Amino acid sequence: MRLDKELFLYVVFGTLTTIVNIVVYFALEYIGVNYIISNIIAWFLSVLFAYVTNRIWVFESKSPDILKEMTLFFSGRIFSGVLDTALLYLFVDILTLGNTFSKIAVEIIITILNYLLSKLIVFKE
Repeated sequence: MRLDKELFLYVVFGTLTTIVNIVVYFALEYIGVNYIISNIIAWFLSVLFAYVTNRIWVFESKSPDILKEMTLFFSGRIFSGVLDTALLYLFVDILTLGNTFSKIAVEIIITILNYLLSKLIVFKE
C-alpha cells in the first residue's frame, strides 16, 4: 500500500515539478532568453520545488542527516539536469525535432530517471 501511495504522490508532485519547469522555461523563452539558459533556470527552480515536496510528502523522510540527503538529491538532480540539457540540445539542434516536442519528451525521460534516483539512492529506507 505504501508504494502505491508513494508512486501516486510522486506522479502528482512530479507533474507539478514538470509544470514548474515548463512554465518557467517557456516564460523565459517568451521574453527572449536563450533556450539553454531558460532550461538551466527552469531546472534550478523545479529542483528546489521537487526537493521539498519529495522530502515531506512523497518519501516522508525522517532522516536527521538533512545535509547528506540534500547533497544526494541535488547531486542526482545535477546529473539529470546535465542530461536534460544535453538531450534538449540533441533533440532541438541535432535532430531538429522541434522545441515544444523536444522539451516535453525530455521531461518525461528525466522524470522517470529522477524517481529512480530518489527511490533507490536519496530517500531509501
